Amino acid sequence: MAKSAAARRSRYAASGRPRPRPHPAGVPRLDVDEMLDSERIIVCCGSGGVGKTTTAAALALRAAERGRQVVVLTIDPARRLAQSLGLTALDNTPREVAGVDGTAGGRLDAMMLDMKRTFDEIVLAHSTPERAEALLANPFYQSLSSSFAGTQEYMAMEKLGQLDASGTWDLIVVDTPPTRSALDFLDAPGRLGDFLDGRLLRVLLAPAKAGGRAYAKVIGAGLGMFTKVITKVIGAQLLADVSQFVAALETMFGGFRARADETFRLLAAPGTSFVVVAAPEAAALREASYFVDRLDADGMPLAGCIVNRMHICDTAGLTVERGLAGAETLTDHGEHPLAAAVLRIHADRARLSEREIRLRERFTNVHPDTALVEVEALSEDIHDLAGLREIGRALAGDGRDAAGT
Repeated sequence: MAKSAAARRSRYAASGRPRPRPHPAGVPRLDVDEMLDSERIIVCCGSGGVGKTTTAAALALRAAERGRQVVVLTIDPARRLAQSLGLTALDNTPREVAGVDGTAGGRLDAMMLDMKRTFDEIVLAHSTPERAEALLANPFYQSLSSSFAGTQEYMAMEKLGQLDASGTWDLIVVDTPPTRSALDFLDAPGRLGDFLDGRLLRVLLAPAKAGGRAYAKVIGAGLGMFTKVITKVIGAQLLADVSQFVAALETMFGGFRARADETFRLLAAPGTSFVVVAAPEAAALREASYFVDRLDADGMPLAGCIVNRMHICDTAGLTVERGLAGAETLTDHGEHPLAAAVLRIHADRARLSEREIRLRERFTNVHPDTALVEVEALSEDIHDLAGLREIGRALAGDGRDAAGT
């Protein structure tokens, strides 16, 4: 048994791929395979630079090769997901990923959110051809659909609702955008709805409803003066564009809110799991802690936390102090400079590992009931399906020895 475990550790080390860490005592383990086999939607959230996109792709690939029909939706405009899945590009249409082992009957599709195209699809689907044409050509709409704060996250919710309603896939894995403001993905529909239904836009809508001299009678002298000020600030043409935009979009307000509410309920329902992805760094774990608290406050189903890029130091008997002392002794005697250098490198890695464990313990002390899984740091970037499979194995704890169970 010991020989088998040693052989597995050697194989992982030789491949440069991540190994499962011995699981922290007293911390619930995130059962990744059970989640992949049972859930309908998995939402990966976390701050930027923690490996969230790679994690989402690895989870989706593992689920597909376990027999499920999976689509992974990335909202991150970076091209990392396409590259790791062996695709030249991703767009707003799900595309099958080649090279997936379909022995168990599964399939993997991937797509990247195009927020403007998604917004255009909504307009075309929920408006008359004439109104849709006017709205799509409106300069204010073009700006809103391309760059307005919160539009990306709102359209992600719309796309998630569309994917779920299609019934094409057993599992939808969502890679949310990196954000410093936790869970903008959940907040954006309300913010965009409030903006579209706000008092200012209702005031700006009045010219389109009343028109000409009747406008002054409708809104009164006070609002008329207000509109004159706004006209001087933003310009008459922009004011006209906004008024036309709101008039064209007015009939869609209810639909926006209804769909946002439905998707929000879907995210809170049984069959959905949120996974918080972090790195063993103080800022990333603080953000992860905030995510956990916020999900709990919103009543969202949290599956657990994945801590990526942990550094493993297997030689527990060779402490930092003993390694540095050995290196100093060899240097003092002028012997074995290579061995002395290796001992110093080991001491640096052991020190880093100890620091990461302390940071992770701070998180688990605050969230003792949050299930967790750790993944070792890689010596190379993931750029293919083979690498994603190894990440998936590490996430699921494949090959962990008795000490890690």
